[in-house]
Order: sequence, then structure tokens, then C-alpha cells
Amino acid sequence: MRPRQMQEAGAKSFYFSAAAAVEGREPIKFHNPKYMALLNHLRFYLPQLFPSLHRILFLDDDVIVQKDLCALFSLDMNGAVNGAVETCKGSFHRFHRYLNFTDTRLRGRFDPEGCAWAYGMNLFDLDGWRGANVTGTYHYWQEQNVDNSLWKLGTLPPGLLAFNGLTHAIDPSWHVLGLGYNPHLDMNAISKAAAIHWNGNQEPWLKIALPNYRSLWTKYVSFDDPWLSECGVT
Repeated sequence: MRPRQMQEAGAKSFYFSAAAAVEGREPIKFHNPKYMALLNHLRFYLPQLFPSLHRILFLDDDVIVQKDLCALFSLDMNGAVNGAVETCKGSFHRFHRYLNFTDTRLRGRFDPEGCAWAYGMNLFDLDGWRGANVTGTYHYWQEQNVDNSLWKLGTLPPGLLAFNGLTHAIDPSWHVLGLGYNPHLDMNAISKAAAIHWNGNQEPWLKIALPNYRSLWTKYVSFDDPWLSECGVT
């Protein structure tokens, strides 16, 4: 089910019109059409996609797994639905960085200083998800945001709302992120991490990839693969 927000003519113009990006004078990232992709929102339908499963480990396509992740499946999440690494440091990556708290629909219902968490490697309790109707909550907030007044882009803002009070913080060593934008990560932490994540725009297969991390990806790539050659991956 594609969220109705994505079917609106205004939303399609917002994401796909170059003129809208110029006239609105907003950062170009807010007009990236990848946020209109249905596949980007399939993460909110995991219980329906896997009705016989009880737990599932969700990995983004720009994640490299470096260690055995099986121990996560026995992790006690204390009744939470989403196991994730928290990303708040100081004032950064708090709810107010992603959501418009000037809107009365959010103000008073959510803590603007609430700690955000990362998509990319998430342990989901699908039984708890079904019981809490997380997908229904996601639908509700997508309907509320049909005019993009609560947030501008992405799946994290509705995720923060849908999983509010249902997220368990896991140890950061499970999931080190930032390789797609932060050139100053601790290489020792990266080497010890169970999974590393190129969240950000500088994906490892692009020419703009950060050079100090690129070898972490290229050592796994078969560059003689015809498909990669056709795509210009070097």
C-alpha cells in the first residue's frame, strides 16, 4: 500500500520538479525522488511481508556485516519492538531535528529532545509490532503529513513517531554508521563493529565516496562482474 501522501500531485511536484527546488529555495536533498520510492517504505510492512516470522533483522543495502549477528536474536528488548543504535549526541539527532514541533499535532505528544535512532540495522519484534499496530500508526502520521507540514522527507521521521516508546537502544558496537558523510570516524571502532553503514550521500560505489573508508567496501567487490562494469562501478 503506497502512502496517500506519495500519490498527491503536490508531493510529486515537490520531489520531482527542478523548478520547485529553485523556487522554494530549500536544500536540494529535500527534493531527492528516492523518497518517493515505494521500496523505501516497505520497511513499515515487514509483519505483512513475513507473517510467519517472530523476529527479523533489517539491514540497509549500504551495510557491510563484519561479524556474526546471531546473538541479536536472543537479545532481551524489554518489551520493545525496535532494537536500534541511538544517534543523539548533545543536541544533535534529537526529535526536533527531524520533526516540526511548531505544529500542535506534535507538540505535547512527543518530546522534542527525544533521542533519535538509526535505520540501517534494526532488530524488529514482529509479534510486538503486530500487537502495537505500528503499521497503523505509520499510516496515521503519513495521512497527517500529506502536506509535508510535519516533516519534509525520508522514512526516519515517521519511524520516530511510529516506534515512539517502542525502541530499545542496542550497543553502538553492533552498528557503526556515518561512513557516507563523516570522514572523522574512529577506525578502531569501525574495525570492531559488527556492521558498518554508509548512511549519507557518499556511498562507497560512487566517485564521491570518502577515500578513507572505500577499501572497506572494495575488498568485497568483484569488479570483473559484467553487471558492475555496465553500471560503471570502478
